[in-house]
Amino acid sequence: MWDRIALILLIIGGINWGLVGIFQFDLVAWLFGGAGSILSRVVYILVAISAVWCISLLFRTNEELAVSTTTDR
Repeated sequence: MWDRIALILLIIGGINWGLVGIFQFDLVAWLFGGAGSILSRVVYILVAISAVWCISLLFRTNEELAVSTTTDR
C-alpha cells in the first residue's frame, strides 16, 4: 500500500516539475495559493518523503516486491 501511495505522489511531483520546466507553471502552487502556502508546502514535503521511500525500491529483491504487491490488494 505504501509503495503505491509513494509512487502516486512521485507521479504528481514529476508532472508538476515537468510543467514548471516546460511552461514555468507550478500547478501545486496554483491550486493551493502559492508556493509558500502551507498546503503547497505539505504537498512538496509529501512528494519528498515519497521519493525517499521509493529509494528502498531500488534495494529490494524481486521476491520482496512480489510479496508486497500481492499483500497490498
